[in-house]
Amino acid sequence: MTRRRTHFAAALMLALFLLCGRYAAAPAYAQAPLPPDAASEPANDAERQLAGQRPREWAQLTPDQRTQVLQNFRRWQSMNPADREKVQQNFETFRNLPPDERKRVLEGLRRWRELPSERRQQLQQQYAHYRSLPPDQREGMMKRYQQFEQLPPEQRQRMLSNWHRWQSMTPEQRQEARRRFGLWRQHLHQQP
Repeated sequence: MTRRRTHFAAALMLALFLLCGRYAAAPAYAQAPLPPDAASEPANDAERQLAGQRPREWAQLTPDQRTQVLQNFRRWQSMNPADREKVQQNFETFRNLPPDERKRVLEGLRRWRELPSERRQQLQQQYAHYRSLPPDQREGMMKRYQQFEQLPPEQRQRMLSNWHRWQSMTPEQRQEARRRFGLWRQHLHQQP
């Protein structure tokens, strides 16, 4: 792959990776903010080189799209090599997905971007917690999730309703529900 194609592919990989939210809270760059009208134009030689690699495509981008490409490129430039490698691996994984799976991923990214920032932050924290779990616990959670996904839609909905009801209970109500469930299970095991 030529150097130009590598840079362009890297910028595209970064755009995809950033859509996932991995670097949504990336630190600011060591660069003064650009005025709104200048934000969509390259500000240095590296950015001009990026835009010059595909002049026809660059000319067809809207100012908002150009701004997004430049922001992604700046994030890419500020990443360390290990993070860049992860981005490239994610992009290769994405490229190798079947078309219907890629479509699902892109739909998920679209929904992610529409979430309020507080909800995205909450989900990122939950994911970080999940990643910190021992592998056997993560595997168990994934197995249960896959089992849940295989359930008929009505049963999944019923389980989600029960979960929401459980979440709204006070600690005392949960304790009472556990007690009742324990009695019910004992009753089931005692029957011949």
